[in-house]
Amino acid sequence: MSARQNLLKYFRIDAKKPVDLEELYDEFSIDKGQRKDFKKLLTDLIKEGLLYKNNAGLYGLPEKFNLMSGRIERSPKGFAFLLPDDPELEDVFIALSNMDGAMHNDKVFVRILPETTGKKSSGEVVEIIERANQTIVGNFERKDYFGFVVPDNKRIFNDIFIPAEKMKGAKNGQKVVVKINHWPEKNRSPEGEVIEILGFKKQPGVDIEAIIRQLDLPLKFPAGVLHETEKISMEITQQEKDKREDLTDLTMFTIDGADAKDLDDAVSIEKMSDNNLRLGVHIADVSHYVKEDSLLDKEARERGTSIYLVDRVIPMLPPRLSNGICSLNPDVERLTLSVFIEYQLDPLEVVDYNIVKSVIKSNYRLTYKKVRDIIEKRDERLLEKYNEIVPHLNMMNELRGLLREERFLEGSIDFDFPEVKVVLDDKGRPVELQKQEHSKAEQLIEEFMIAANNIIAEDAHWKGTPFIYRVHDEPDAESMIEFNEFIHNFGYFIKGVRNSVHPRVLQEVLEDIKGKPEERIISTVLLRSMKKAVYAPVNIGHFGLALDFYTHFTSPIRRYPDLMIHRIIKEGIENGYLPEKRKENLEERIPLIAEHSSLQERKAMEAERDSVDLKKIEYMEDKIGEQYEGIISGVTSFGFFVELENMVEGLVHVENLVDDYYHFNRSQQALIGERTKKIYRLGDEVEVEVTAVNLQERQLDFELID
Repeated sequence: MSARQNLLKYFRIDAKKPVDLEELYDEFSIDKGQRKDFKKLLTDLIKEGLLYKNNAGLYGLPEKFNLMSGRIERSPKGFAFLLPDDPELEDVFIALSNMDGAMHNDKVFVRILPETTGKKSSGEVVEIIERANQTIVGNFERKDYFGFVVPDNKRIFNDIFIPAEKMKGAKNGQKVVVKINHWPEKNRSPEGEVIEILGFKKQPGVDIEAIIRQLDLPLKFPAGVLHETEKISMEITQQEKDKREDLTDLTMFTIDGADAKDLDDAVSIEKMSDNNLRLGVHIADVSHYVKEDSLLDKEARERGTSIYLVDRVIPMLPPRLSNGICSLNPDVERLTLSVFIEYQLDPLEVVDYNIVKSVIKSNYRLTYKKVRDIIEKRDERLLEKYNEIVPHLNMMNELRGLLREERFLEGSIDFDFPEVKVVLDDKGRPVELQKQEHSKAEQLIEEFMIAANNIIAEDAHWKGTPFIYRVHDEPDAESMIEFNEFIHNFGYFIKGVRNSVHPRVLQEVLEDIKGKPEERIISTVLLRSMKKAVYAPVNIGHFGLALDFYTHFTSPIRRYPDLMIHRIIKEGIENGYLPEKRKENLEERIPLIAEHSSLQERKAMEAERDSVDLKKIEYMEDKIGEQYEGIISGVTSFGFFVELENMVEGLVHVENLVDDYYHFNRSQQALIGERTKKIYRLGDEVEVEVTAVNLQERQLDFELID
């Protein structure tokens, strides 16, 4: 057991009261030479939110002090929630008056307040453990003797005060990056200095550049990282091949989007008997090239994930690796980790699996469109061109259907939201909004990756290996009660929501609304009612997928947890076990990696969404006066949002509803006319005209067409 685990075990079982440092030295026989390392361990555990040190210098578990640790998620409406570090705990509502200077994504300790009128637990921030927003991007406004910056991120409410000597020559209307020097306190704004001027708000490219800077990640890799990358050999030695299973004669291929360059998974399938198929999922062995604790590894760990913005990719690894030696390009040998899963088809059942280090040679680089045209449209030209692998695709499609059917029977929840791709011209201007299909081709890869991730997680669980799981806790009862009240307006009802809800019940609702006008709205409200999936060192299962075991193993080129998992798996394959010292090392490192990866994932998702939303609004700039059909996608006290067919969303302000006075009914998610009783509610179809486009505020204004 590691020192970390021993210390936590002491606080959980043996410590009957808060203890001071001297008591801990005595308890663990810490001599003077060990005290520096011991104090660092205590500090690390406090930073992780696992220990708390009170004002008297006494240590204890946070829950013993009625505290909870987690990250702040702030709503653009002003309030916030604590997303607890423990994914099994419910989110905690935090009023603006109880933030104590905490900002979006900050890590904090929160004290649970006595029960109030709200349904959720309420809390107040008592200590900020870690600040997440070292720099902030926004619009600079100058006054006579000072300036201030209005943040682009609407989840950050505090304008940043800039003293005259810290302006760096910034002018009114410029987009700038500021470094925070003094954090916000009660009745005091944060103070900072301008460290970079991106340009005037309307200059081409400044908008996306601002989103990138908001991530606080370097666009370019440090020189040391690039130098280390250049030294990596692009050749695969015979000595390395001899350590692996040679799969170069096995027919396999990659299936990705047409513009993908980092191809990290290939698939194969073999007919073992009339009723048995063997699926192969072959994942790039990035860990062979990215050595743990190298400069390259530390940079990848800090980035956490690749970020896919509307006009570019900010990769986790340098392109020499991500698009080069690690990418499973066709007709070249590549190092991989392969998961073979043998299925009995009728009835569907996993009868065997195997995880091996391998070397492969992909035969084809297929796109989703090509596979879609082969298995759905039976395109004669493609059937002839790829005749060698058409039987493989047919077998894969059969297995896809069985896996998908079984998954939904078990209760996996299918949020089939349409996505939009923004097509840009050579100057970065949006010229088209394309709805993306989620066809059998995309489903095929999705099902196979879920299957491999499930096998890997279950294998690690039963081996007792320290691991990074992808977990998703069930929604809390209050959220389900509110969701049930909402869908009751549409004639739907879920029994027993005050107790534990099985995901199958929620999937049945999604099946009932399929193809109906209210489908998008109910799906959206359900998604908002559920918790977020995160990375965690302890497995609690994945509610949304209705799986007891799940992880992320299949994308080590673009996700750091996958890369770390590859290392753990390979060590197990090579040694047959993990040495105790290595287990202790992983037990200390994995919680930090899991938390940081979850944070980086949230930041990346916000940036990706912001970049798409920005270009969608820009696409509508010349559409003022045009009329569209849409559905009401959100209702508030100040109006309702309407989503158009092209996935763009705008606001019909309540002030422009001139035929009556309208009042917001929360339970019905509707605006109801005082005199006419006319109702505008989620899911209603309406016709609107575009009346204003505000690119800076990323807002469209609509008016109803009578």
